[in-house]
Amino acid sequence: MTEQTIALVTGANKGIGYEIAAGLGALGWRIGVGARDQQRRDTAVEKLRAAGIDAFGVPLDVADDASVAAAAELIADRVGRLDVLVNNAAITGGSPQTPTTVDPATVRAVMETNVIGVIRVTNAMLPLLRGSTSPRIVNMSSSVGSLTLQTTPGIDMGPVPTAYLASKTFLNAVTVQYAKELRDTDILINSGCPGFTATDLNGFQGVRTPQQGAAIAIHLATLPDDGPTGGFFDDAGTVSW
Repeated sequence: MTEQTIALVTGANKGIGYEIAAGLGALGWRIGVGARDQQRRDTAVEKLRAAGIDAFGVPLDVADDASVAAAAELIADRVGRLDVLVNNAAITGGSPQTPTTVDPATVRAVMETNVIGVIRVTNAMLPLLRGSTSPRIVNMSSSVGSLTLQTTPGIDMGPVPTAYLASKTFLNAVTVQYAKELRDTDILINSGCPGFTATDLNGFQGVRTPQQGAAIAIHLATLPDDGPTGGFFDDAGTVSW
């Protein structure tokens, strides 16, 4: 018998995060539903279980050191290891948000969740991931963080909030650095773009469903051992940095 694959998805109580949890759970995996809101977390776990998925709740605020440490301890005590980490939790900081008007406090808050939160969670979970035979880390990014696309004539990416855009560029850079440091391990780490997905993050203005948005994370979470690392991908393939 093979061991059941264990995954943790942050921000998994709704939207893309929930669909990532559902998609990975449908593979027969055991899913840790990471979320800071207890009621929403419990509701998500109940819904997943009703669909036949082996899910359990993980109290997790990615912006809080103690919360992240407690989450790592919970997973260690309950399952002893972690095979896949999907860093999905993120905030926009609200709109409008132009470089000349954005409050520095907003930038700090967005970076705390979208970048520092990813570093905080990843580093806390690394000892558990090292116990896996095929560890994977997926950082949910966005093509709005692509400097190439942002500066290509003829491409209009819309009025994206400045702090959010910059946080995804920063996250991509961090992903590359992790891949370089972990290149001599079995850990594969990549950034994934879900596309313009309708979620409460953007006021449900997207053109893709959360299930469609989750597809890239599920793909990157299930890469073979000879798969890529340190890359940036969407459903169509490689995204330019």
